[in-house]
Amino acid sequence: MTRIAIVGIGIHPFGRTEGVSGQDQGSYAVRAACKDAGVEWGDIEFAYGGSMAAGAADTMVSKLGLTGLQFINVANGCATGGSALLSAYSTIKSGAYDLGIAIGFDKHERGAFRVKTASTGRDWYGGTGLALTTQFFGMKINRYMSEYGISQRTLARVSAKAFRNAELNENAWRRKPLSEEEILHSAMLSYPLTQYMFCSPGEGGVALILARADQAHKYTDKPIFLDAAVVKSRRFGSFEVLAPSLALDWSAGPTVDTSKKAFELAGIGPEDVDVAQLQDTESGAEIMHMAENGFCEHGEQEFMLEKGETEIGGRLPVNTDGGCLANGEPVGASGLRQVYEIVHQLRGDAGTRQVPNNPKVGYTHVYGSPGISGVNILSR
Repeated sequence: MTRIAIVGIGIHPFGRTEGVSGQDQGSYAVRAACKDAGVEWGDIEFAYGGSMAAGAADTMVSKLGLTGLQFINVANGCATGGSALLSAYSTIKSGAYDLGIAIGFDKHERGAFRVKTASTGRDWYGGTGLALTTQFFGMKINRYMSEYGISQRTLARVSAKAFRNAELNENAWRRKPLSEEEILHSAMLSYPLTQYMFCSPGEGGVALILARADQAHKYTDKPIFLDAAVVKSRRFGSFEVLAPSLALDWSAGPTVDTSKKAFELAGIGPEDVDVAQLQDTESGAEIMHMAENGFCEHGEQEFMLEKGETEIGGRLPVNTDGGCLANGEPVGASGLRQVYEIVHQLRGDAGTRQVPNNPKVGYTHVYGSPGISGVNILSR
């Protein structure tokens, strides 16, 4: 069976970059990834790329070089980056090509994400304001907190950790640490979530170069192996952004299925993971996804966070680069940013935010509208 390796990584810093288009940020990341792998753009055989708000990714060839490579656009909500990576992974695994790239970038307007529901045939839902994502996430975590005894202070702990970690990340947007009290007493946006418990639409770009593992030595002396890449959609009854009503029969979100399949493909379990990146569109999401990805039982997050188990030096470091909370979310790039961070952690070159004890297995997870989840498992 063909094994896949990540042999080059590149990033454009996240945040706000006035005067630089989203596509230019993506191109910057591509050039950095090529330099990291010691290749030229002309060596790349195929590309998958995506952006929600910054133009079609395939038009990047006019900036990078007209080399005739296969370039396919990817659009899958917040799972766009993860879907581009899955596509590149599958293409090499099929034997069609040996060297390819996954690209994600975006440049969003300021404010909250708004879901346009007209295309779903339910424009009344978005038109009445019910699809504003801050409201949805507030309702979702409020229900979860009631069911599993999670306190609002635990939400603040997640955000405080994100900003502490981001202070150590030169590519993060919000690098100023905030105390739990500052977070708890910031403006209430959608109860129980305050201003600093949400990520913001942002800008940035990431590129990852993939190769057959048996050829990885040509590009790097520290290949990181992509042991599983899975993307799945929701089942009936899950509580999702574009669901205008609640089903009588409740079902877990798509992350549960995605995670189980990824662990099966990688031949490991949650207990084998040394460092993880979990979707944290808002602080409640990280909490819910800790359980949905199998790292704890529902309700155990309160104890884990109180004891510091998800800190950089804890039992299971989560979102070591600050996650979406501190980096913001340029939708096309977020899933690839997670993998970029895990590659650094497994290479052992994450600097002051390096996870101790020589991590060997990393995990990334994205989740987004309309109920898509993506998981990657990496090892060295």
